[in-house]
This record gives sequence, structure tokens and C-alpha cells, in this order.
Amino acid sequence: MTVSVLVVDDSPTMRGLLTTILNADPDIDVVGQAGSAMEARAAIKELNPDVVTLDIEMPNMNGLDFLEKIMTLRPMPVIMVSSLTHRGADATLAALEIGAFDCVGKPMPGDIRPFVDLGEKVKAAARSGRVHVRAPSLAPSMPVSTPAQDFRVGHKIVAIGSSTGGVEALIAVLQKFPKNCPPTVITQHMPQAFTKSFAERLNRLCAPVVEEATDGARLQIGKIYLAPGGANHLEVVNPNAPCCRLVDRGPVNGHRPSVDVLFDSVAELAGRRAVGVILTGMGRDGASGLLRMRQAGARTIGQNEKTCVVYGMPRVAYELGAVEQQFPLGAIGEEILKLTAARKEGVE
Repeated sequence: MTVSVLVVDDSPTMRGLLTTILNADPDIDVVGQAGSAMEARAAIKELNPDVVTLDIEMPNMNGLDFLEKIMTLRPMPVIMVSSLTHRGADATLAALEIGAFDCVGKPMPGDIRPFVDLGEKVKAAARSGRVHVRAPSLAPSMPVSTPAQDFRVGHKIVAIGSSTGGVEALIAVLQKFPKNCPPTVITQHMPQAFTKSFAERLNRLCAPVVEEATDGARLQIGKIYLAPGGANHLEVVNPNAPCCRLVDRGPVNGHRPSVDVLFDSVAELAGRRAVGVILTGMGRDGASGLLRMRQAGARTIGQNEKTCVVYGMPRVAYELGAVEQQFPLGAIGEEILKLTAARKEGVE
């Protein structure tokens, strides 16, 4: 079935580029374009597209405000198109929490790499039939759940992989973590300019310290390390004093950073003293690495289909036998704490 798309951007050049790229896919049909929120609202009513691509920065009403109205009045899959700047990253993260399906960064002149998988994201958005809307009563800068107060951390490392839908999923999981959480490393597929802002946002929302991983950073209790987007893979190395290592090499499974690279390193370093978690996302990145973690003795968790924005990565991992047990998103944080608490390791 052909997926119909409405392209919304105030730049005619960008609308033309997006339309050309999407129409090159035989399964996608760009049925209309709009240069403002007012035009987009009329086009949505007239054309009833399956998916909307939406620019963050537009005149009169910006994309974030317009997205709020879409999700309130006519929920539908929306992919945000954002400038690769700190301001654009902050707005995009807010959009993902409001309910946008995914995001892509605007390319520089002559470089369309940010749009390389746009068609696949559009088709996944149309197939998902899922729209996640942030409850309007939640203050965006305050924790929404109470972490465990009596948690006694053991000696395990937690490794988490996620992609499409991962912003919402990671917030839900990490807000369950107490201040003294186990050392946690995360690879989330995200444009390079966005991960620092995402780490800062997680740090504001969660009890532990969350930071973008740096080369050589020592893994510590109470700290969460997010792989930088784009340029490097994140690994965990040095069994005597585990630390982050950023590796400059080509994409794996089409991604850099890759969840498989992270999981492989944790399997080798920590073995049974690790917990691996695979959350919502397109494709299969992380499935093989999670299997190697389980084969090395780690406990492994997958997000269940019902609560995934895209049941891709967790599905492949489950079918490979990499997932020991599946849980709904709301239960994963507590389960990680159960598996990493001191009492589980016989440490008093």
C-alpha cells in the first residue's frame, strides 16, 4: 500500500528536496506541500495524509506548537525535520516527547546523508498506527515518578539500546532509577547534534547523573553515559577499571553509534555481571549483540510489542533468543533494579 505524505516546511527548496527524496520510493506518494501551519492545517483536512513531515522553525506558528495542536485535535504520525543546532535539538526532543514519531536533521547544502533513511522512517510511521502524546499536566522539567529509595546497588553494568521511540522510552525507564543506580551505558540512534541536548534533558529529569559519554570516562555508580551521536561507536573496556571508549570506525548495521558494538563490548567485559536491555526501534541493531550478552551469562530484557513505538529491534532480538524476558515499558526500570540490586548477587 502506498503511503501518502504531506511535506510541511517554510523553505520551498527544502520542500522540493524532501518531495524528490520521498517520491523516489515507489511505496511513497507526496500528496501535498505546505509552507506554514495554516496551509498545513488546510492540507491535512483536504488530503488526509498517512504521515506528515514537519519543520521545527516556521513563521507565525512554529512546528512545536503546531504539533501540539495536531496531537490534540487530529493525532497522526509526524516526523520532525530540524536544524542540526542546539536550539533545534532542544525543540526536537520536546517534539518527540509530545508525540512525534521520529526526527531527521536538515542536511547541509550538497549533503543529503541526514535524509538517507527518511523513506524507511515514513513507512514505519505509517505502519505503526501509534501516536504517543505527553500528558499535558506533566511539567517537562520535573521527574514524573519516584525512584526506589532503599535500593542497594550491586556490581553489575547495565547496557541499553534504543532507536525510534527511544526518547520517550528512555525517560520512562531512567526515571525509575535512584541516585545510586548501577553504572549504565546507552546507545540511542540519534543525529550527532542532538545527543548532548538529550543527555542534558535526561540529567534534569532523572535522579542519577546523565552525561554524554567521553573517551576514557570511568564507569561509576550513580552515572549514566549516553553514546555521542554520529561520529563514533561507544564501547566499554578495561575489566580492572571499566570505562567508556569511543571508537572511530564505519557504521554497523547502518548505524554509528551501533547498539551491537556496545553490547558486544559489554558481553566481553562483564559477562554475567551485566544486564542488557533492548527498547523500541526500527531494524535489527542490537539483536545479535544482546544474544552474545546472554550467551556470556548476562540477564537480558526486551520491551514488549504492545508498548513499542516500533517493534523492530526487540522483535528480532526476541526471535534470535537474545531476550530472556519481555516486559511492558513501565515495568522495565523496576526489573533492571531487581537484577542489579546487591541482594541479587549475595552482597550484603
